[in-house]
Amino acid sequence: MTDAPTLDQQACWQAVLARDRAWDGVFVTGVLTTGIYCRPSCPARHPARDNVQFFADGAAARDAGLRACLRCRPDDLARDAQAVATAIAAIKDAEDAPRLEQLAAQAGYSPAHFQKLFTRHTGLSPAAYARALRQRRMGEALSEADSVTEAIHAAGYGAPSRFYAESERLGMAPSAWRNGGAGVTIRWAQVPTSLGPMLVAATDKGVCRLSFGEGEAALRQRFPRATLVAGGADFAALLDDVIAAVEVPGRADHIPIDVAGTAFQEAVWRQLRAIPPGETRSYAQIAAAVGKPGAVRATGSANGANHVSVLIPCHRVVRTDGSLGGYAWGLEIKQALLERERR
Repeated sequence: MTDAPTLDQQACWQAVLARDRAWDGVFVTGVLTTGIYCRPSCPARHPARDNVQFFADGAAARDAGLRACLRCRPDDLARDAQAVATAIAAIKDAEDAPRLEQLAAQAGYSPAHFQKLFTRHTGLSPAAYARALRQRRMGEALSEADSVTEAIHAAGYGAPSRFYAESERLGMAPSAWRNGGAGVTIRWAQVPTSLGPMLVAATDKGVCRLSFGEGEAALRQRFPRATLVAGGADFAALLDDVIAAVEVPGRADHIPIDVAGTAFQEAVWRQLRAIPPGETRSYAQIAAAVGKPGAVRATGSANGANHVSVLIPCHRVVRTDGSLGGYAWGLEIKQALLERERR
């Protein structure tokens, strides 16, 4: 017998050693000496690595002659996954997002347990998932609708007041989403740093672009209808903070940012900002941390969609084997940022 070919063997073993619940449902651990299979998070004593085989699911483990562990009950995960899928469908179909108590009762769980279960599977609570879904629909509707009001209703907001109560997460004004930054003033500067020329751009809410080797033309392409203002006294203090964060990376938490992405992208970005300076995480670890262990490739894409490098420290993500992987601004800059943080 051989390990399941689609599984990252090292990542699976690390998940078992950490008893990481985020990997439950992604694979099961077959213990060949006892003839059982377990969840990655099983609290039983760890077997020796040589006695372990990873399977994609319980069915594959049973085909190999193993039986389910009576302690961690790995086959119950199918019920958990179905409960979350049913809740997601209910959230998507409802005009007003169902309350946590309703979703939990439908699944047969307590509200507190279902909240943890849903968050482990999606990276967001049911309420946050519903908000993110509405906001994603809002972004799509703004690109197609003739007016903001029309887009608000198309996105599933029962009233404009509800949208505007949540609109802070969108950063720019609603109409700017479909008009390439129309009505938004973006202050910007290109400054020399020890890592090369750096572009910094910010709205009144925070930094919306930090990049290396780009200039005004690239910024105008990204925000073709925004009002771009070079420099300025109001921008100087923020610019100094950003420069300092690049020269001494790891000191950027206080700098406001104005970015928005899909629910998954924002979940990945939150995990990136939670990595302590001087440390790294693999793409697989980030995927597991947001509740999507199988979405390693999508995690890499979310990493690449980050518009404020360094402030959202995508340079702290490496491959499972410890190699640097990719970086939009070149591996020399990524290596330099990591070395500075480790010092």
